[in-house]
Amino acid sequence: MRPLTQAARTRPAPIPDAADEDGRAAGYSPEGPTQRSPEHGSPDRDQPAYDLIELLFFAYRDFVADPDRILAEYGFGRAHHRVLHFVDRHPGLTIAELLDILRITKQSLNRVLKELIEQGYIAQRTGTSDRRHRLLTCTPQGRALAQRLAGVQGERVRRALAEVGPALREPAGRFLLAMIEPEERAAVSRLIGGEASAEVPAEIRAEIRGGSPSADGVRP
Repeated sequence: MRPLTQAARTRPAPIPDAADEDGRAAGYSPEGPTQRSPEHGSPDRDQPAYDLIELLFFAYRDFVADPDRILAEYGFGRAHHRVLHFVDRHPGLTIAELLDILRITKQSLNRVLKELIEQGYIAQRTGTSDRRHRLLTCTPQGRALAQRLAGVQGERVRRALAEVGPALREPAGRFLLAMIEPEERAAVSRLIGGEASAEVPAEIRAEIRGGSPSADGVRP
């Protein structure tokens, strides 16, 4: 898997732990969004698209609520889910690549990885082209949990598409891609397409992808 662009990596600041806990980012105000006064222009043209902003909020709230209930069984949080998801989807990710995807601090990632490795959900292997690299892979138990979490989110997406019509899947995908910074879109598209790290040996891919463990193999 190719890393995201250098410009994309250096532009945003890493998200601190506090932002992951209570959802507050830089510029957060408990009083809510600032309202424009009429003299600043037409509301139709200058006001934020509150309907879409709030729909995105509520859609995301419910989208993550399904896996949150499962994660609570293991004492895990959303950071654990993100790591499991991308390592399962792209076995052989390096820590640098994972940091590039998640945009969290290295300290935060190390804490989450330590827990997942110690509890047997993630394994590390030495890199092939650079032995300083540690290639991250899900264990059978980790892959079973990752797929269980993806399963409940996939079911919500399928229900929504069935309600609005599957023909909207493509325009919805184009809209979400357009929400991403332009210089990052090609890299994100490659990531979604399943492009794997070039460092992953064929035997590791075969070992990881040789079977799909059932959710019964996951133990809290």
